[in-house]
Amino acid sequence: MTSPDSRITIRPMAGSLGADIDLAGPVDDGIFAAIRQALDHYLVIHLHGLDLAPEELVALTRRFGTISRAPYIKHMDTHPDIVAVKKAADERKVSTFGNAWHSDFSFLDQPPMASLLYARQVPSHGGDTLFANMVEAYDALSDGLKAVLDGLDAMHAGRPYGTGGVPGTIAVSRSIGIERNRPEADREVAHPVVRVHPGTGRKALFVNPIYTIRFAGMTVEESRPLLDFLYAHAVRPEFTCRLRWTAGDLAIWDNRCTLHYAVNDYDGQDRLLYRTMVQGERPVPAIPRRH
Repeated sequence: MTSPDSRITIRPMAGSLGADIDLAGPVDDGIFAAIRQALDHYLVIHLHGLDLAPEELVALTRRFGTISRAPYIKHMDTHPDIVAVKKAADERKVSTFGNAWHSDFSFLDQPPMASLLYARQVPSHGGDTLFANMVEAYDALSDGLKAVLDGLDAMHAGRPYGTGGVPGTIAVSRSIGIERNRPEADREVAHPVVRVHPGTGRKALFVNPIYTIRFAGMTVEESRPLLDFLYAHAVRPEFTCRLRWTAGDLAIWDNRCTLHYAVNDYDGQDRLLYRTMVQGERPVPAIPRRH
């Protein structure tokens, strides 16, 4: 993809998805239009060398749409639209926020359209974020399996925050306020297994191992073999990219057609990023459902 504005330089990050972006100037309407076009094309964009105050991050998020706040996660007291994603240097051998393949809050009726993550403090090495392209994962399936999946819905629920929650044997970071044992998080919401991107019209898988419970009309046990296949298929290396952080970087990803994974390999170092989200629409199925 060639940038429509000479003040923005775009370099593909990997063969499947992701682009590094360098800016020469402020994010005016022309620059923003080029960024928005790059996001539709590459699904993950990585902007370098920014100096964003929290209120500037919020203002940039609003240019993409209505801000969505993360459920069951504590937001900053001074900036209630921002979650401080933090792991302190003295937190060792603990699970961190996002340390599994997932799509952000897919159990919501209208899951986020996009997420923004701005790096304030990063380790000298480690702490990368992986992304997977769910459009290409769908495209690579056989025609027979596509025909089956196009007509299916899957049930999603906020299991980590529900009454089952995270097992007490798993140590989690104290630096992020996460609510537990919330009965309303156990509510199951049906979304199409294959959703259509409203901007590009492309089909993407929309299941993930954190929030997807089962196929609609099937048991967990019946659903597990096919779901496990889809989870493993979606994160094949050729569908992924790896984002390496530097302080001042901003990552923006299309949450509707990607998965991501925060790599927890930086014990003994501080890491702090500011996160916002953009409200999405109810997923559109590949085949219209009868009600």
